[in-house]
Order: sequence, then structure tokens, then C-alpha cells
Amino acid sequence: MQRKARNINPFTDFGFKKLFGEEASKDILIDFLNAVLEGDINPIIDLEFSKNEHLGPTELDRNVILDIYCKTENGERIIIEMQKFFQGFFKERSLYYSTFAIQEQAKKGEWDFSLCPVYCISLLDFKLEKTDVSPNEYIHKVKLLETKTGKVFNNKLNFVYVEIPKFNKKLEELETNFDKWMYLLTKLEYLGRLPGKLQSKIFQKVMGIAELLKLKEKDREAYQENLKKHRDLKNVLETSERVGFEKGIEVTAIGFFKKGVDLEIISDVTGLSKDKLLEIFRREGLV
Repeated sequence: MQRKARNINPFTDFGFKKLFGEEASKDILIDFLNAVLEGDINPIIDLEFSKNEHLGPTELDRNVILDIYCKTENGERIIIEMQKFFQGFFKERSLYYSTFAIQEQAKKGEWDFSLCPVYCISLLDFKLEKTDVSPNEYIHKVKLLETKTGKVFNNKLNFVYVEIPKFNKKLEELETNFDKWMYLLTKLEYLGRLPGKLQSKIFQKVMGIAELLKLKEKDREAYQENLKKHRDLKNVLETSERVGFEKGIEVTAIGFFKKGVDLEIISDVTGLSKDKLLEIFRREGLV
């Protein structure tokens, strides 16, 4: 019997931005960041959202990668990415994106190259492949280290990779606040009420925002449309993995077209322009 969703899926574009990307829920983002960066940064008291037009430069990026860019009251830059599916050179991509948060700190005229730390947090909805770096852990923290001593050489560039599918802790096994966050996020869509171990004002606020029945009708319709695109996209990308990424995108686009899916939706889901789709469909004799 299929379970009935009670709350928004936090890994959709709508859910991710609703919980973490709005001014009204800024305290939720602060608590989440303090949990994931515990021991690496002084507790964040306040932050401001910044423009992130440099992130996700292509249409497919913007469908596959959800991102939030913010600055703390102490000047630290934090990029939070939710990557829905594995893409080639994704480690290099996060390094590339982090450079914008570094370069924007440059000052005109005389400047001594002093920088505020940059933290790039990647929430991965897939498992890393062929890695021997703490393979049994679901969270990986990467810094610039001196190889002989293992000590931090420079603290200005920091990466956190979270393999969401590898989180399988049971309620009684939760140790850190970030463990609790991960448990909540992975269970949220079907969670009826907060278990005792997760009772806190922040998690109660998350539940209040996420509850489907409390969404305004306009937001509920927007979420259902976004959820459909989210599921279609996962189907596209899973197919792409099986038959080759670029070829898989075309194959799935053709399949959707044959089933009568609207051209605009196919474009949104695949990241291919309408002109490119029509070119593919003409080549296949479909139009």
C-alpha cells in the first residue's frame, strides 16, 4: 500500500527553498548550518541572503542543482547546494562555484588580499562512487591541509559533502544535531509527528511550514507541479545513467513526446531548449 505524503518533499525545488531560502525561515537555515558546520565555525547568529546568479550557469544545472548563497554576520560566505543527481566532475564544479564567493571579496584599489572563509556545502541525493575517503561515513569535510602534519594550512576554503542516501541511522542512534536534521529531512515527507528525540522549536517550525494541509491553495498547486517535475527529472536522469547521459536525455525526451507530454514540460525537465527538442523530434520523424 502506497504511503500518503503529509508534508512537502524537502529535496524538491519548492521544498528546499521553502524551508531554507526564505527570510521568514532564516532561523531554520541558521540552525541547519550550525549543525553541519559545528566545530568548524563560530555559531552563526544572523545571516543575509545574497544573489547567486553565478551558480548553475546552464538550464540543466538549474534543474539538477538547487542552491542558496548567504553571508554570516562575521562575513563568512556559505553556498548550500542540493544536487539531485550525479554529474561528471561534480567536485570540480563545487570548486569552480566557490571561486565566485572568493573573487567577490576583492576590493578596488589597494587591497591586502584578506579574505573571509568560504564554505561550500553539497547535499548529494546520490552516493559517491569509487572513493576510499571514509567510505562508511555519510558526511565528508574537506579543507586545505599540509600533507605531512595533517594540519589546516589555510582555513579560507572549506567543503562539506553529504551523501544523503547513505544516512540510515535509526532514531535511537542519533548522536549529533546534524544527525537529527538528516533524520528529519529524510523522513519529512511522510512524517506524521515529531518523535520525542526531535522535539525542539526549530523542528516544530519545520513541521508547521512543511505540512501540506497548511499550504495556501496557490502554493499547494505550485508544489504539486514542482513535485511532478522532480519525479520526471529523476526518471530522466536515471534513464540517462543507464544509456549514457546525453543520449539518455534525448531518449527520454522522445519517450515523453510520444506519450503526449507538453513540449514546455519536456524542456523544463530535460534542460533542452524547445528548438533543440524540435530538432530531435524532426530527426526522429515525429513532427
